[in-house]
Amino acid sequence: MGADGVKAAAVPWRLWHNPGWGSALVEMQLVWYGLPYELIEVGDIYADVEARQRLAGVNARVQVPTLLLPGGQVMTESAAITLYLADLTGRDDLVPGPGAAERAAFLRWLVFIVANIYPTFTFADVPTRFVRDEAAAKGFRSAVETYAQTLWREVAGAAGAPWFLGERFSALDIYIAVMNHWRPRGDWFAAETPGLAAIARRVEAMPELAEAFKRNFG
Repeated sequence: MGADGVKAAAVPWRLWHNPGWGSALVEMQLVWYGLPYELIEVGDIYADVEARQRLAGVNARVQVPTLLLPGGQVMTESAAITLYLADLTGRDDLVPGPGAAERAAFLRWLVFIVANIYPTFTFADVPTRFVRDEAAAKGFRSAVETYAQTLWREVAGAAGAPWFLGERFSALDIYIAVMNHWRPRGDWFAAETPGLAAIARRVEAMPELAEAFKRNFG
């Protein structure tokens, strides 16, 4: 048997990943639940045409994370994967259950992060995909990154301590810790949203996740 009654699959979960990319959000949860998984290196899907072609064969949107379930089904969208893994394992340590007082806040801020903040990377990572003129693309990227900082301040205003939901650890804390490594990066979080930076440090200090963090962020 695998994690809390989940039968260990003969074929492991397969996660298409790049170290430090959005796949880290899913990898941390697979590690937490003790699910067997295999990492499949994608390569830089923005700079490498062959990398895009390889991933397109599995996910037409060519996005990371892409997760292949043991039964052969493809899952994308980190929030959907987060909820699915909690349902599958029958556990509520990362996702508060339907009767939990923290459930509404968890769902609100999980969707807020993936619907509002996560897309800012889609637009700003390679802005010339959306704004062809190089000079205009630089201005566009700057505007998107300023907007993302506004969103993070909103998240920080709702954060509890020691974890985002107060006394209860959840997948939101994993999101915050992983995304603390992304723009606007750790120094900005430490200066502008110290509560979120403190959450990130606590998550990275957890022995259960230390190896996965090292693999993704060195």
